[in-house]
Order: sequence, then structure tokens, then C-alpha cells
Amino acid sequence: MILFELLGSEAHPIYQKLQVENLDRQYSFLRSIVEAALASSMPMLSIEVIKALNYHAISCLHVSPGEFRPCPVTVGSYRPPEHFQVPALMQMFTNQVNRFWENSDPVTLATYILWRLNHIHPFVNGNGRTARVAAYYILCIKAGGWLSGTKLLPERLVERRSDYVNALQFADNSLQDGPVQLEPLHALVSELLDAQIREAGVT
Repeated sequence: MILFELLGSEAHPIYQKLQVENLDRQYSFLRSIVEAALASSMPMLSIEVIKALNYHAISCLHVSPGEFRPCPVTVGSYRPPEHFQVPALMQMFTNQVNRFWENSDPVTLATYILWRLNHIHPFVNGNGRTARVAAYYILCIKAGGWLSGTKLLPERLVERRSDYVNALQFADNSLQDGPVQLEPLHALVSELLDAQIREAGVT
């Protein structure tokens, strides 16, 4: 059962209900792997974790949950890398993240993950949802535990969608002139994470 194919719209109430329930399951899984990574003293970002996060996000909503896309896609005016490039790009991406794990500050690393996953766009659907929770996974691991709050960073990014999308587009466009520029996205992540921590009463 693939609800998008049956209903034809992500705005349908049945789709919306399962999307919310999938998000709850995704958070539960995310919290479990944060705890497992810390307990095993093996903090790292793997392709398997990223695929699992996508599976929980879009299971029964769209085709190929947790699998790299088998076809080209477009996102507005942006054309992500070709589908046959995705496996190699994702391997290089996770290797790079893990290589710089120890020497990067949490927000910088999370910001890079947030942008790069959206840029590669490795899945048929749910790329934004997957990128946001993957970035949050890094922040929690770096913090040494689950970062609580009544509203978590991934949800806050969705609420600030316009700023979030603009920051991603700024980063993509900056590649025309040299290395990626992530300053606007970094500032947004910092602002929203600070708000979450402040509202949770964590000092």
C-alpha cells in the first residue's frame, strides 16, 4: 500500500495522519540509535542509519522507502545528481562526516549534513525529513544524549520553511563561485537549536 499513489495528494487527511505517525516512529527510532551509538562508544554516521531514517519517514507513503532513488528527479529548478551517482556520493559523504567528526563543532557538522543530504537528494521522497533528523542525530551524539524539548529542531526548521529553503538555495548557488557557503543555514540552525534548549530549560 502506497498512500500517495492511492490518494494522489500529500494534502489528503489520510496521508497527513500517517505522515504524523511515521514521524513519531522516526523519532522513536532516532532516539534508540542515539542511545545505541553512545552505549557502544561507536558514534558515527552510516549509510545504513540514513536509509533507516528515510524508511521510517516515508514507509507506506511513497515508493522505495529506505532505498536510493532509481531515477532522476528535479526539485523546483534544482536538478540533483544523477541517480547512478548517488551510491558513490553517499559513501564519500559519510566518509567525510566521520573523518571530521572529532574536530568539527556540533552545529557546523549538523549544518553540513543538513545541506549535503538535501543537495544529493538520495531518495525518491522524504529527503528533507531524513536530512533534518540525520542532522539532529549528530547534535544529540555530540551532546552526549538526547536533546529534549517540547518542539525539536527538525520541527522548528519546518516552521521556518522559507528561511530554511532560502538558506539551502544560497548554499547551492554559492557552489558556482567556489566552496559551499553555509553561513545562513548555520545561523538558522544555531538560532533554532538555542531556542529549543532555552525553552526546555537546559543550561
